[in-house]
Amino acid sequence: MRYDEPLFRPPSEAESFILQATLGCSWNACTYCAMYRGKRYRERPLEEVLADISEAGARFAEDVRHVFVADGDPLAMDMDHWEPILLALAAGFPRLRRVSTYATARNLLEKSPRELARLRELGLSLLYLGPESGDDETLRRIAKGATAEEHVEAARKAREAGMDQSLMFLLGAGGRERSEAHARASGRLATAMDPRFLSTLTLTVVPHTPLAALEDQGRFELPDLPGLLRELRWFLEEARPGNAIFRSNHASNYLPIGGRLPRDREAMLAAVDAALEGHIPLRPEWARGL
Repeated sequence: MRYDEPLFRPPSEAESFILQATLGCSWNACTYCAMYRGKRYRERPLEEVLADISEAGARFAEDVRHVFVADGDPLAMDMDHWEPILLALAAGFPRLRRVSTYATARNLLEKSPRELARLRELGLSLLYLGPESGDDETLRRIAKGATAEEHVEAARKAREAGMDQSLMFLLGAGGRERSEAHARASGRLATAMDPRFLSTLTLTVVPHTPLAALEDQGRFELPDLPGLLRELRWFLEEARPGNAIFRSNHASNYLPIGGRLPRDREAMLAAVDAALEGHIPLRPEWARGL
């Protein structure tokens, strides 16, 4: 495939065919993120994308079950790109069961209910969204581009269109100053958005990002390890989705745990408490990653 590096995907898409339909991120302003800072956002020419699908279909038609559409937020693409892409995927991969992509609240809100329903009809069934925080002050500081209320509305539109959501929240995003407010509001936002999949990651301050500059100026301080574990506990206390698969097993996290919310809440809280008391080993720094 003709990939324009760097290329990113969620961990759960490790076995998926990655189709790069856009380059970069249409927002690309989040202060903590360095993923697409070296790319100018654009949609790849449709004929190139369809050629990639044709080539992959000729080689792997019977093997592909899942397709992940990259880069940063391809939901920003217009329908005149999405429709032929989804139709070609369905034709090229007869055993296809799921098409997924990154999305933002902003580009979900820009799509009409009819457009979202059409995308779902054509096979787009899972959206990965990173609200990162449910605290509006933290969302403003990290330049997320949408409020908690706008994330709730975006989730409602996706759910009514029949699309599943996988939400990501970022431990540490509020810094020490807003640690508890950020974590608890994030749990409440997870409740309101009511996803099928839910995860927490841990913030890493990446060099050469606006957040790194704030840290250098003494205007941002990441919570220490016990503080991050307390954030995970506050998040779990507040997060009450209807029935969500929860994971904190991303490489950035110190404590990999998982289960279903609300069913396994008490067991996961007990694991966090045990970690805080030093009874459970944590992931060492050398084993952590973005």
